Amino acid sequence: MKAKVTVRLKSGVLDPQGRAVQHAAESLGLQGIQEIRLGKVFDIELETTDETEIEKILETLATKILANPVMENYEWEIIQS
Repeated sequence: MKAKVTVRLKSGVLDPQGRAVQHAAESLGLQGIQEIRLGKVFDIELETTDETEIEKILETLATKILANPVMENYEWEIIQS
């Protein structure tokens, strides 16, 4: 089975990397970009096909390793393979 976990900064948390990318885009002459915010995507391959076990693994990964719950939100999805 495959899964994907996406981690993004919470609304209101400053994103200096996103601002740097936005400034770089503007310096290339790209107009109309209101805001760029960076995030992380984790593609995960799992041996088990038990969805309950997969949900437990993904939730633990997201809350304990992949995301900082003070500053970031996360979401995950199971991708059937």
